[in-house]
Amino acid sequence: MPKSTSLWIDTAHHPDTSPLTRDANADVCVVGAGIAGLTTAYLLAREGASVVVIDAGSVGNGQTAVTTAHLSYVIDKTFKEMLRLHGPDGASLALQSHASAIDTIERICTDEHVDCRFERIDGYLFLGANDRESTLDAELEAARAAGAKALRLPRAQVAGFESGPCLRFPNQGQFHPLKYLNGLAAAIQRRGGHIYSDTAAREVVGGEHSCVRTAAGHAIRARSIVIATNSPFNDLVAIHTKQAPYHTYAIGARVQPGAITPALYWDTDDPYHYVRLHRTSNAELGGDNGDPVDILIVGGEDHKAGQAQDAEARFGSLEAWMRKRFSSTGIVEFRWSGQVMETVDGLAYIGRNPLDSDNVYVVTGDSGMGMTHGTIGGMLLTDLILDRDNPWTELYDPARVRTGAAVEWVKENINVALQYKDWLTRGDVASIDQIRPNNGAIVVEAGRKIAVYRDERGTVHRRSAVCPHLGCIVAWNPAASSWDCPCHGSRFDKFGGVFNGPSPRDLDPA
Repeated sequence: MPKSTSLWIDTAHHPDTSPLTRDANADVCVVGAGIAGLTTAYLLAREGASVVVIDAGSVGNGQTAVTTAHLSYVIDKTFKEMLRLHGPDGASLALQSHASAIDTIERICTDEHVDCRFERIDGYLFLGANDRESTLDAELEAARAAGAKALRLPRAQVAGFESGPCLRFPNQGQFHPLKYLNGLAAAIQRRGGHIYSDTAAREVVGGEHSCVRTAAGHAIRARSIVIATNSPFNDLVAIHTKQAPYHTYAIGARVQPGAITPALYWDTDDPYHYVRLHRTSNAELGGDNGDPVDILIVGGEDHKAGQAQDAEARFGSLEAWMRKRFSSTGIVEFRWSGQVMETVDGLAYIGRNPLDSDNVYVVTGDSGMGMTHGTIGGMLLTDLILDRDNPWTELYDPARVRTGAAVEWVKENINVALQYKDWLTRGDVASIDQIRPNNGAIVVEAGRKIAVYRDERGTVHRRSAVCPHLGCIVAWNPAASSWDCPCHGSRFDKFGGVFNGPSPRDLDPA
């Protein structure tokens, strides 16, 4: 069986950090130690600001650990949609910001001597199974209108993959995301910043006496506060009606070094497939020598979070798709899943938090481009906190409304409303006795929905199945062994502990 973990987690260590044990003061407190939070902290520390970073887990333990780590300026929602939603100027700024994010990552790797296998590669967009070449023609026209250097080819000039007609986008990138975060963390600490792990934020207070209060009762007083927790836990509805949680899957299969050309590959299917190669070694994978090993990473099979429980079938579909198109792949050694926050207009929300004090900032809505959106977040928030102009401020403003996204907004919020019907449905099983070890299910006891997990020893763990955010019923996610909220994306570990907002706290005791 493949390892049920990401390639990144298996081949990187966590930096040496510890929990916060006292009150603290800083110019800026950053909540969240993923790529958005650490990039913000690093860039501010370079400017001489004092910074405190806290995370409920460890550095990179959130969604950065389960990305596939594509670094691309080609927008997931397509340039055609960017032109429709944001106009020519907005589409051009989106392109520029993501390209600048890749440049920033490369520069940080050089300046801080971060060994994370950063490299520049080409990207190729190819046709899905049922799409026509006119799809590529329309995207090529839109990409060029936004300023992208795209080229139409009869086939990708690569080894190991017969793409058919495609678009080539030069100068994309890739890296090992957790090794990159380890380098950022070390650079922050060298500049006097502090990073505290296992320190959960429970309350954010903006304004003149702004502070972050932790679950352990400590207070971090700061002039500015940045919430970089994938989905902000300090909002009830301001952001959450404008983005929706989607679950995505990935597998990693071994291939002979050199059999497939390193590049970013993705198709026009909906949901689409995305592919890249990562060079590692036998030693990093637990072998007894340092021989190079290539791992082909394939992702896709997305669905609304908490609204499907067929993980095995989705992993199987990914593998079948991979073997049909990349015939040189060997055994699947890794498989993992993650959550993507899709905004209604395809771009992240970065800036001052709506309906909050002016010194509270958020970065959320990765929209499938978390590595570049997170880096843009650090760049833009640094300018905002230091009161500098930035050409991307309006484009990423969390308070923005795009009239062209109204249909998507209505569709996603109707979907949320429909999830409340789960209060009236039966449980997943009629009896707790039907739950196998290492599995969870919803049961109904005295009219109440209970989230029940049975561990490997057979011990039963029971929590309320009601998400503390806005009262949706959570669902068991077998791919990640988590409880996921189908409404706004709160996620809880198998024992009910919250690890992804917007829920401000754990599932209640049953």
